Amino acid sequence: MDFFPPNQTEQYSCDYGSGRFFILCGIGGIISCGTTHTALVPLDLVKCRMQVDPQKYKGIFNGFSVTLKEDGVRGLAKGWAPTFIGYSMQGLCKFGFYEVFKVLYSNMLGEVCIHTGSCLALSAGVFCAIVSHPADSVVSVLNKEKGSTASQVLLRLGFKGVWKGLFARIIMIGTLTALQWFIYDSVKVYFRLPRPPPPEMPESLKKKLGLTQ
Repeated sequence: MDFFPPNQTEQYSCDYGSGRFFILCGIGGIISCGTTHTALVPLDLVKCRMQVDPQKYKGIFNGFSVTLKEDGVRGLAKGWAPTFIGYSMQGLCKFGFYEVFKVLYSNMLGEVCIHTGSCLALSAGVFCAIVSHPADSVVSVLNKEKGSTASQVLLRLGFKGVWKGLFARIIMIGTLTALQWFIYDSVKVYFRLPRPPPPEMPESLKKKLGLTQ
């Protein structure tokens, strides 16, 4: 099966909701998530080090400076391979299933909900970054310390400690979400994938508006 765009005179490369459509959407998800998460590995690395050792890594810029001095440029890319593989798979599922569910629920949710999905995803991404940050801080410490429990780490960090690196995390999640949707939509445009058809007006609303015969 040829997944590259056919003759440019054709309006779309496939039918909306077809197997080819979902496969190409999955490829778009792999490209968007795999590349963006890998590009932000240095920021995530510094964020985690700020959470684990705030005395040594006092801020974003200081964290980059200390890491470069001790590990060099290659040190900032530590963990890029598993990040790329893992988030490529996440992108495949995230965007592939997004399109599947959009087809399943388009008639129920309506066209407005469908086309404002990227804005909602961005807002949700930032909100999730905030509410999940304390747990992320605890997990980061647990990954560095053997034998400690979550409750012990939480008590030691305190309220202020669990919010260390929040600003960097918000930037990271906001940037990731915006870039992922931009790249994902760009891939869909490149493959000339069709947009979903307008949802059918509910029969009850048709009767109310006097549109039924």
